[in-house]
Amino acid sequence: MADIKVSSDSTEAVTPTSTGGVVSSRPTHQGNPLQRKFTADKKVVDVELASIADAEYVDERDFHKKQVFTGWSLAWLSYQSLGVIYGDIGTSPLYVYSSTFSSEPSYEDVLGAVSLIIWALTITVTIKYVCIVLNADDEGEGGTFALYSLISRYANLVRRDPRHSNMVRMQRHDTDDLQKPNLMARNMIERSTFMKWAFKVLGVFGVSLLLADGVLTPAQSILGAIQGITVVNPDISSSTVIGVSCAILVVVFLIQPLGTSKIASTFAPIVIIWLLFNLSFGIYNLAMYDASVLKAFSPYFAGSFLVRNGNAGWLQLGGILLAFTGVETLFADLGAFSKRAVQISWLCFVYPCLLIAYIGQGAHLSRVPSAYANPFYLTVPPGMLYPSLVVAILACIVASQAVITGSFQLLSQIMKLSYFPQIKLYHTSKTFHGQVYIPIANWLMMIGTVIVTAVYNNTTALGEAYGACVILVSFLTTCMVSVVALIVWKLPIYLVLPVFLVFALWDGMFLSAALSKVPHGAWFTIMLGVALTLIFVLWRYGKEEQWTAEESDNVPLSRTTVLRDNQLTLHPDFGNSAITPIRGLGIFFDKSGSPATTPAVFLHFVQKFGAAPEVSVFFHLRPLSVPTVAPDERHAVSRCYTYGSGPGKQPIPNCFRLIVRHGYTDEIVTPDLGVLVLDQLRDFLIRERLSGTPAADAELDALHQAWKSQVIYIVGKEQLRIAAETHILRRVVLWVFLWMRDASRTKVQQLNVQAERLVEVGFVKDM
Repeated sequence: MADIKVSSDSTEAVTPTSTGGVVSSRPTHQGNPLQRKFTADKKVVDVELASIADAEYVDERDFHKKQVFTGWSLAWLSYQSLGVIYGDIGTSPLYVYSSTFSSEPSYEDVLGAVSLIIWALTITVTIKYVCIVLNADDEGEGGTFALYSLISRYANLVRRDPRHSNMVRMQRHDTDDLQKPNLMARNMIERSTFMKWAFKVLGVFGVSLLLADGVLTPAQSILGAIQGITVVNPDISSSTVIGVSCAILVVVFLIQPLGTSKIASTFAPIVIIWLLFNLSFGIYNLAMYDASVLKAFSPYFAGSFLVRNGNAGWLQLGGILLAFTGVETLFADLGAFSKRAVQISWLCFVYPCLLIAYIGQGAHLSRVPSAYANPFYLTVPPGMLYPSLVVAILACIVASQAVITGSFQLLSQIMKLSYFPQIKLYHTSKTFHGQVYIPIANWLMMIGTVIVTAVYNNTTALGEAYGACVILVSFLTTCMVSVVALIVWKLPIYLVLPVFLVFALWDGMFLSAALSKVPHGAWFTIMLGVALTLIFVLWRYGKEEQWTAEESDNVPLSRTTVLRDNQLTLHPDFGNSAITPIRGLGIFFDKSGSPATTPAVFLHFVQKFGAAPEVSVFFHLRPLSVPTVAPDERHAVSRCYTYGSGPGKQPIPNCFRLIVRHGYTDEIVTPDLGVLVLDQLRDFLIRERLSGTPAADAELDALHQAWKSQVIYIVGKEQLRIAAETHILRRVVLWVFLWMRDASRTKVQQLNVQAERLVEVGFVKDM
């Protein structure tokens, strides 16, 4: 493999708009005079860039398409969702009452706790999440970061990667379509740097908290199940419980490569049996003990509990909120299942089962208060202890699946918006496109959960650690969905504001109680969330600096080259030297794929060496979020144009663009890639010959001659360096970004083509 290193320094940057135009130009670092871009005719170039981008760059096929399921597919997804989403919230009956009470409760306190649990499940889960929040999806994706992405598509909130901007559907409402308060809210977001940064940080902070939850939830659920064995045999040591829990955790993470569909289909019967056990046990306890607790459906008893117990009752809310831990995964896992599937499974099965389970436990506690210490196992009907123990352990193993799957979904979202390096991601289903698996995240979470299990060693301490995480995410979701309601759904502010205040006060009540436990374990969640947020924001800052450094190459091909007597020549701004043809077919890997710009690898190649292959192809891979792309829609060949001696643009002889749209199961870059390119160019030229294009015959002959001579693959390798005058703090941040970038970037040696035909062109840019 040839390794050619080319150095270049940028001197002027252009800032692209969302439509591909340019809004400003500013000097950066002085360098090679050949890199000094045009100034006098800048407006002409701006218009040219924008017109090319608008006319050719946007293609409906490139946009992510939301999957909609009906009939048996929807029923099957609803069934699968039971095996993933509800393991966490479904196993909460194991420990809610024991986490709420520290001593035997009175009848009034039991009634108050039951009432709070009923209304927590109703207000937070059913009304807020299932009926409202699930509608705020971003093209089928859920989670706090999906909310941020959705808002950014309807407001000028975030700068997007120029390489992917053509694949994002911008849907900003016209000014006249918004009511004045809604318009004022959008203007405040768009014009305030503080608000933009606030959304940027809060969006990733919500993701960070859920990822922290991904470490804590498996530990909490499995440790809680194994501790249940001590009910049968109190002599089992704590070290045995921890050891068995860690072993099961390792197994749970080892099966993740099987994919969400297989795991969900396998786990769903366990969750169904577990919830039916809870339902039947609840009915039994109501019938055998005290059916009068049904009056807890009245919110009066919840209010009375808080008033009567004062500060102690407020602190006990930290235990009540464990009844809806896992609610965030209903939204985070949305991309893997769909809104309708989640709504059906919750409303038709999980919600009634959990309500009866908690009410039944309350009925038992009202007559046997000592059962609060282990509210599930001590309230099971006679003879059902051992079966319920087995099912509980299996259900708790499943419980960890919800947040693991959600973590994969969230990481895939933040990678799309350039808040994290593009690490390896696998789609695990050809039917349900949103189901993904990320190996490195899986193994890191496995290590984290094993360590947390060994350190915390009991569910009470873990409950205090991750309860704060759940309610913080819920509060952030309330705030962001309110913004969505104003600028996306266009709802009137007199409707949005009262609803926001109700949910904000409700979340705030639980949040204040959860934050009181920060010194007792919740600090771990906050610390881990803050650390991950810093990593995400740092990467995003580095990417924006990288895009600024790369903007000097954001120049249309017609401004970097000129045709003179059918001879391709560099534009005067780039050296004014003739480009000498060299034998062979050259395939330049073009990362951007935009007809609005010259491929960086081609520009640096011809500018430094004054040569180009006889036939040049700008080859761009465009991945779509579908399993496969139909052959007749996969390839798009077009000519490249520049200015010559005649009026208007003229096609550059033997120079083409080839865009390959592909799904996640399509393999494009193979040792036979050159054959694919040859076939596509040949078919294109034959069609042009049939349509009467004069140059097609000569270009067909040139293509075959170049193919016989040699085929070379030319890949660009951009090296970034920190400018000497950079401030010390910014230098440290950029150094960390560059270290992460180098550690995560794909190596050219991994490109699956013949090594002897691969050429790497290196070039350097200052940040």
